[in-house]
Amino acid sequence: MVDLFSLIKDYLVDQEDGIRHLITWFLNLVMEEEALLQVGAQRYERTDSRKASRNGYKPRTLLTKYGELELLKPQFREFPFETQVFEKYSRVEQAILSAVAESYLQGVSTRRVDKVMTALGVEGISASSVSRITKELDEKVSEFLSKPIEHEIPLFVY
Repeated sequence: MVDLFSLIKDYLVDQEDGIRHLITWFLNLVMEEEALLQVGAQRYERTDSRKASRNGYKPRTLLTKYGELELLKPQFREFPFETQVFEKYSRVEQAILSAVAESYLQGVSTRRVDKVMTALGVEGISASSVSRITKELDEKVSEFLSKPIEHEIPLFVY
């Protein structure tokens, strides 16, 4: 018997443009969360605990098996932004795909998103941040799923 999870994951992988867009979006979101942790405050928030000021983004590319991803790396005025995304991406690529495939099947698990973030080296992230990322990932997957199918899908009958 064919594993439904594997079929869906294969379908998502075949949709290279869609999965490339989804992974780009997710990794940019991870870097935003890393930036929040390093700065110590939300964007535009005035607080004594703020460690740095934001200074836009620097375009960076990441080569994956789905092609080159164009990412936006946050910048600070006071010190360089450090991210684990570029160093650890290849190790967690499968975890990201699994999270996307799982969200396709049964909705996104906050535990799964937290594991992916931890594997990327983003630790100490709040439960509310993980929940927000989970909600946004679920919305992106729903948007992806509602797009019309542009080619024929073979029908399997047992």
